[in-house]
Amino acid sequence: MLRIQAVLFASAAAVLSVGCTSVAQVANLTDERCGASFESQLSSVLTKQGEKVDVADSLAHHTFIVLTTAQLGPRPFLVASPSGTDYSFFVQKKADRCLLRLYGRQKGFTSYTNDITYIETRELSSCACQE
Repeated sequence: MLRIQAVLFASAAAVLSVGCTSVAQVANLTDERCGASFESQLSSVLTKQGEKVDVADSLAHHTFIVLTTAQLGPRPFLVASPSGTDYSFFVQKKADRCLLRLYGRQKGFTSYTNDITYIETRELSSCACQE
């Protein structure tokens, strides 16, 4: 069985790498529709990045559990895959929408960060964000 972990971080470097964008948090993540949207969209991003569907689903679910129980406030978060790739995400409030942004990934000594146009963006339907 794969050991799957979602790791959260709040280092100054992670916050600075998001640039001038306001980092938000999902205010109603425990709402059933919002939680389902979050897991689905996170899994979709991970799958598009090359993760197997079952691994992506498991990572998304574990990340959801950590974010709903830890109450860390608005900050970037890291999802660590058993494939050895770490994915850096944050949530952004845009008008009346809540966006999930993948802005960085690292595998071994190779890293890629795009905090201008982002690597992937997904709208979190049924979710409300707060800064």
